[in-house]
Amino acid sequence: MEPLILRSFTMTSAVGAGLAPTLDALRHQRSGIARKAWETVDLDTCIGEVAGLDDVEIRPDLRAFDCRNNRLAQIALEQDGFADAVRDSVTQWGPRRVGVFLGTSTSGILSSEVAYRHRDPLTGALPPGLDYRHTHNSFSVADFVRQYFGVAGPAFVVSTACSSSGKVFASAQRMVDLGLIDAAVVGGVDSLCLTTLYGFNSLQLISTQPCRPFDRDRDGITIGEAAAFGLLERSTRSAPGSIVLSGIGESSDAHHMSAPHPQGLGATLAMQSALQMAQLDAGAIDYIALHGTSTPSNDAAEAKAVSAVFGARTPCSSLKGHIGHTLGAAGAANAVICALALRHDFAPAGVGTREVDPALPVNYVLDNIRKPIRHALSNSFGFGGSNCSLVLSKVPA
Repeated sequence: MEPLILRSFTMTSAVGAGLAPTLDALRHQRSGIARKAWETVDLDTCIGEVAGLDDVEIRPDLRAFDCRNNRLAQIALEQDGFADAVRDSVTQWGPRRVGVFLGTSTSGILSSEVAYRHRDPLTGALPPGLDYRHTHNSFSVADFVRQYFGVAGPAFVVSTACSSSGKVFASAQRMVDLGLIDAAVVGGVDSLCLTTLYGFNSLQLISTQPCRPFDRDRDGITIGEAAAFGLLERSTRSAPGSIVLSGIGESSDAHHMSAPHPQGLGATLAMQSALQMAQLDAGAIDYIALHGTSTPSNDAAEAKAVSAVFGARTPCSSLKGHIGHTLGAAGAANAVICALALRHDFAPAGVGTREVDPALPVNYVLDNIRKPIRHALSNSFGFGGSNCSLVLSKVPA
């Protein structure tokens, strides 16, 4: 594989809009998770909510796409000069040579949830104002971003639960290798909705407290929302300091509909495949952004997989304690964290974790480590045994 340059990236989550508040939250180990009322939720839990989404106005020419998910996407797109970078890329390569590949889990389903409350009491018909195609439809967010920038290249949404926005990096790489495109907007967007909160509660996976990944007393996830984007481009020469996508590994172990393989075999295969593509030994990885959901079974399975590939030396942590589990956006959010680790040379610590479970044989970081980071690995593992690992690397001087 020819490494793709990560020309620009951005992220918006419960810790703030853009890279500056995200980096500040990592450096000061600050969490955006809080116990608060939201919508009509009647559960004893905490959430990672992005502030101000209800007040966002979708760009006038794209008003049909108005829903919580696309508002979140728009906020993120306008951070960190990302939109300008995409427009420059469209100018350089042409609209048909830029693709859009995004991950989501529930898209704009909140719009349908609200509409359902207002259905006709006699016929059950939903309100005429519900625009399923532009809101609830899974393709909505990719269509929104495609039209936001006026690109005409291939565009689709991957919805493989929590691995969704990791796998879109692989989609972009394949499209570039096939010669169909030269650049791609990749990422993931998932926003809070009742389906997610009550669905995971019915699975008995939600904690009543802010989640504690890899903690001895972890007892479940915290649901959050986020939008994370990257701009990948083909290049024959990368400048020193550039961040590149150097390795991708995917697997589908199909062990169980919602539980991970207890030995983490699919996760192990994904990480090994990513290293093989990047032509790296395990010892070359300086930091691992774990999937780290904070459930007993997921953390245990991931720890076994990481230990099998890396042993107990490589620093690792989970972003979930900062922003919650953002589901379809989790893979792209982890990739952004790896990019920040590479750019600023530190291994970020997790938050919320008080005492690392001694039964988990990994080097889970509780305090930030200042060290050169040349290669970082991002994990995202979804329901049904859909696994994806990415290697991001910094071009040396």
